[in-house]
Amino acid sequence: MTDDAGREDEPTPRPGRKRSEEARRAILAAAIELTAEAGYARLTIDGIAARSGAGKQTIYRWWPSKDDVLLEALAAKADLHVPVTDEGSFRADLRAFLLASFAMGRQPQIIDVLRVLMARAQIDEAFGERFRAAFLQRRRDALAVILDRAVDRGDLPPGAAPGTITDLVFGIFWYRMLATREPYDERLADELVSVLAGSAPPSR
Repeated sequence: MTDDAGREDEPTPRPGRKRSEEARRAILAAAIELTAEAGYARLTIDGIAARSGAGKQTIYRWWPSKDDVLLEALAAKADLHVPVTDEGSFRADLRAFLLASFAMGRQPQIIDVLRVLMARAQIDEAFGERFRAAFLQRRRDALAVILDRAVDRGDLPPGAAPGTITDLVFGIFWYRMLATREPYDERLADELVSVLAGSAPPSR
């Protein structure tokens, strides 16, 4: 459409969408901050609303519970801080992914929340489905980017299917978190890389 001078009208801005995304990010950030400050048990929707500046009804319209707010917040945090960039080889890609994942796994407030969410997922079928889709599968999909790249480059070692490698990576992550509570450190990352990607090539 043009005006009398023949100029095209500029599209009408749609600030509602921007405001909604800003509110969503503020709510997710508030949930993480409050959990770090006061712990999961003291986290409430009222507190999230007060910290984020969003209304309670807005939060309940987007998430059915505080657990679902935390679920999305942690998934978004993992997406942001765990890289799937091309480091040049499967070994390097996997090591970067593990080191970043383990760095998150050393943050007590994150681990404590993941334990609570995993526990609820075992007794609440509906939440369990959301947990698997919004967090577990999302992390598997991130690692799949690295595995698919390794297949395309031809440097994925033979002997284990990508799905099995994924199970091993996340299996040890959750086993240490829920059972032994042994630490996630650089040595563990290097051991996993050696097992899953083979020995490092000799230096020249």
